[in-house]
Amino acid sequence: MKARALKLGAQVDAFQSNEEGALVTRIGKSAGKYAGIIFNPAAYTHTSVALRDALMASRVPCVEVHLSNIHAREEFRHKSLTAAACIGQISGFGSQSYLLALEALVDFLERRKHEERKS
Repeated sequence: MKARALKLGAQVDAFQSNEEGALVTRIGKSAGKYAGIIFNPAAYTHTSVALRDALMASRVPCVEVHLSNIHAREEFRHKSLTAAACIGQISGFGSQSYLLALEALVDFLERRKHEERKS
């Protein structure tokens, strides 16, 4: 991720936690610190209103990532509570899902910056 980010002119800061509250806190502190978020909410995808609310409140563009294709798994995994708070979702490409998310997020941010300059 860091090597690919450098090629794209971006920087990556990684954070991992199995604690929902720690994730909510980190997302809450992201506004003004990060231009975007790449987030794998794992099992919290299907259960966490708190993470969804944190993503919405932060207003930081986020790409949701899953290593597996959540739509090819159990029925309860087909519903993501967090996806609606994100600019997009990438799943099913294993670890490459993170690289795809990085490329999509950088492209989104560049397009947004270009649009803001036009305004």
